[in-house]
Amino acid sequence: MPRLTRDRITWLTYAQLGLWGFFLYGFGPVVPLLRDEQGTSAAVAGLHSTGIAVGALAGGALFAPVARRLGRGPAIWLGLGGVAAGVTALGLLHPLPATLAAVAVIATFGMMVVSGVSVVLTARHGPAAPAALTEANAACAGMGILAPLTIGATVDAGLGWRPLMAVEVGLITLVALAAVTLRVRVPQRAPAAAAAGAPVPVAASTRVPAVPASGVAEAAVSDPAVPAFGAADAAVPASAAPVAGASGRAVPVPGSEVPASGVRSGSGRLPRAYWIAWVLMSVTGSIEVCLSLWTADVLRTHAGLSAGGASAAVAAIVCGMFAGRIAGGRAALRWAPVPLLLGALTVSLAGFALFWSSTVGWLAVTGLVVLGLGNALHYPLAISIALAVAGPAADKAAGWSAYSMGVGFGIAPVALGWVADGVGPHPAFLLLPVFIAVAVLLTVRLGRALRPAALPA
Repeated sequence: MPRLTRDRITWLTYAQLGLWGFFLYGFGPVVPLLRDEQGTSAAVAGLHSTGIAVGALAGGALFAPVARRLGRGPAIWLGLGGVAAGVTALGLLHPLPATLAAVAVIATFGMMVVSGVSVVLTARHGPAAPAALTEANAACAGMGILAPLTIGATVDAGLGWRPLMAVEVGLITLVALAAVTLRVRVPQRAPAAAAAGAPVPVAASTRVPAVPASGVAEAAVSDPAVPAFGAADAAVPASAAPVAGASGRAVPVPGSEVPASGVRSGSGRLPRAYWIAWVLMSVTGSIEVCLSLWTADVLRTHAGLSAGGASAAVAAIVCGMFAGRIAGGRAALRWAPVPLLLGALTVSLAGFALFWSSTVGWLAVTGLVVLGLGNALHYPLAISIALAVAGPAADKAAGWSAYSMGVGFGIAPVALGWVADGVGPHPAFLLLPVFIAVAVLLTVRLGRALRPAALPA
């Protein structure tokens, strides 16, 4: 079983991702309040999610060139500085075009943080990267719990939602000061050997499952240390790609016989399995952002909660996600990602059913906690698989992953808002089990794409 060693750099990246989570999970309850403040429809208010999507696309495009020029660590700090500037503007501005632009700026720099943290943890922890990414996203959710509670408290106190933006800036400043004081620096580059074009050392394999017709089998997909930017063509040792044989033991397979889902030596192209994971991240991202933006509306109209209470209750989802990611970090060290992801999607569906069918506040909130437990593992497992199969192209893969979130954030909430304007937010939420069903199908397809190549006789 891989072992996760948490050093000071790991803890710093957890904190950096948590700062992004504080805004992301806090902004969802803000949208209905912005809609009331600006006097717009649900569909128009949902354009703020489109702003996040546009920013995600820009952040995905910017990350690789910025990190190539400045290094990964400085790119993450630049992202946090941009988030601080954006939330300051959002807190000061009121017109719809201005808030849309501010949200796009925040998301642009926020996605640079997400991409940077994902690549740094993948390079640093190798076979334990799924656990590290799950824990990082637990930190993200843990900080996200505080944001809806803060909004609920300030709204009930008559201060509105804008004090949340000042809290975000203060937290970013505190983490930056702590990093300087403790002299913790995120590595700017991958190992020097990779930068020089030498063969990239391949860490012990991470177990990525396949789903053959006869049941669930497991393939071990190598997770090489990520090369420096510009070194996408660094060679992967030909014999370093073990797969699970019929007996379940790892059997070395020559580089020429790595399955189509693997990354061939000297190629920066992303494999088919990556793109399936990419679509999966888009669909699961749609689930998460729709819940973040419109759950408070359903709690107000269907479960009878006040505006402040509904905003605070959104924290129930994030509480579930925090607990799920804490437990999921250990689970990811013991079980293969694809069956774990299928189980998480099943839990999400059960939680949604309880939430959607409840007309009593506490029961609906209980459903949100269960829903959060399932949602907890969607993104960490999908991104860990995507980066593992990308191999030497992990920097490029991390940048492209932001586009998948952009698609989910840009289309789904606006569609749900448009439907909600016609039939109400509660019936419109039936789009979510459709997303979950699609995610299940994609996960099964991903397992098949990761099936190991047939071993030579």
